[in-house]
Amino acid sequence: MDTKKLKRTSEYEWRIERAGKMQVEGVIFASAKLISQMDEKVCEQVSNVAALPGIVKASFAMPDAHWGYGFPIGGVAAFDPDASGVISAGGVGFDIACGVRTLHTGLKVGDIEGRREQIAEALFRKIPAGVGSRGKIHLKPAAMDKMLTGGAKWAVEQGYGTAEDLRFIEYGGQIKGAGPGDVSDHAKKRQEDEVGTLGSGNHYLEIQKVVKVYDKDAAEAFGISVDDIKISIHCGSRGLGHQIGTDYLKKMTTSAGEFGIRLPERELACAPLNSKVGQNYLGAMRAGINCSLANRQVLTHLVRQAFERVLPKASIKLLYDVSHNTCQEEEHAINGKRRRVFVHRKGATRSFGPGHASLPAEYRHIGQPVLIGGTMGTASYILVGTSESERLAFGSACHGAGRNMSRTAAKKRWRGTEVAGNLAADGVLIRSRSMRGVAEEAPGAYKDVSEVVEATEKAHLAGKVAKLVPLVCVKG
Repeated sequence: MDTKKLKRTSEYEWRIERAGKMQVEGVIFASAKLISQMDEKVCEQVSNVAALPGIVKASFAMPDAHWGYGFPIGGVAAFDPDASGVISAGGVGFDIACGVRTLHTGLKVGDIEGRREQIAEALFRKIPAGVGSRGKIHLKPAAMDKMLTGGAKWAVEQGYGTAEDLRFIEYGGQIKGAGPGDVSDHAKKRQEDEVGTLGSGNHYLEIQKVVKVYDKDAAEAFGISVDDIKISIHCGSRGLGHQIGTDYLKKMTTSAGEFGIRLPERELACAPLNSKVGQNYLGAMRAGINCSLANRQVLTHLVRQAFERVLPKASIKLLYDVSHNTCQEEEHAINGKRRRVFVHRKGATRSFGPGHASLPAEYRHIGQPVLIGGTMGTASYILVGTSESERLAFGSACHGAGRNMSRTAAKKRWRGTEVAGNLAADGVLIRSRSMRGVAEEAPGAYKDVSEVVEATEKAHLAGKVAKLVPLVCVKG
C-alpha cells in the first residue's frame, strides 16, 4: 500500500483523511510492515465504506485486513439507524457468523503422546468436512425454522451438549430477533443436511497445545496453562449463510435507488436499517448467526464422541465461542454520548473489555476471550478484550492471520501433498479430503499471525493471553 495516502498518527494507527463523499475518516490499525503488505484495495474499500449513509466515528480496518467483497476483510463500521444509517450484506460477508470456538480438554501434552494418529483418524472419521459435506442431521421445514430461531440452544435441546455450554457462547448461544421467514427456501434447502459439518476453505478443527502464557491473570480466569491441550473449531453458517448473502445483495442493489442511495461500488449494496429490506436482512442475518452457533455446537458434540472412544479421560468444556462476520446492535459512547448503533464486523472479532454485561461471570472482571485463528503450520492466539478497544473501534480486534496471497496463486505455488508432508515433518498431522484445499490454505499464503497479534496488542485492541500451536488439523 502506498503510505502517501495515509497520515500516520501513531506507531500502529494510520488515518485516511476525509475527502470526496466520505462522511467520516478512515482508520487502519497496523504496523509499518503490515501496511506495506496490504493491497491498495484496502485503502479504497475503507474510504468507500466511510461514504455510506449514517456511518459514525470512522471506517476501520484491523491489522489482518485484506481485500474483500465490498467491505475489506478486517473491516469494522457502525451505523446509526436514527441518522438514516444502513445495513450492508457486504459488510457482514457471505459466511455469516463464521467464528472460532475453543474447548478445554482437561488434558496435558503428555496425555496424548503416542495417541495423536489415533485421535486424528477418529476426528477425521467423525467430522464431516469438505466441499458439499453432509451431516447426519436432516432438517425438515419446521425443524429448520426452530434451528434458525434457537441456535446453539436448539442444539442443546436436541441432545447436542449441555446447558453449561451456552454460558460461554456469544448471546448465550441464541441471538434474538432471528427471522426464519426472511430466509429463502433455497437457502434453507442448502442447509437441510449441513448442520454439524465443517465445510471447506479455511475452516478447520485443530488439536492445539499451549506453548506460552503472556497474561497470568487472564490465563487463570480463562483456565489456560502451558502444555494444556485445547481444541479449536473454525467454521460458520455453511450454504445457508452464503445464500442469504447472495439473496440480499441482489435485493439491496435493486432497491438502492428507491432510497436515494448512490453506492461507491455495487458490492457495497445496502439498505436503510429502518426499511423493510433492511429489517428483512437483519432477521435473515440473525437466523444465519443462529445457524452458525448450532453448527459449532453439534460439532462440539461430535468431538466429544470422538474423544470418548480414544481418550475417555478427556473432559471437554467450552472456553468461549465468538463470531467474526456479523452485524450486532450495541451501545457505544460516541462524542461523549451513548448511542445505539449497528456494528458491522467482517473478518473482525468482538473485543469487549472488563465489566461488560454480556460476558460470563467468570470472565467479567478480566474481559472477553478473543480467539484468533492462525494457519495449519503456525500458531493461534487467545487474547483478551480491552476497554481501550471499546473506545477506539467499537470493541473490535483482528480475527486471524489474513491472506497475503489468493487461493489461485497458492495452488500454483504449492502442492497439497507437499504442504501436508512438510507439516507432518514439523509435527503437525493434517487430515483433509482435498489436497487442493490444503495447497490453497498453505501457511505461506497468509500473513504472519504473530505480527498481526503484536500489532493488535500494541494498538490496544486486545491483549495477548496465550499462544497455541497445532498438533492435529482436520481441514475442510
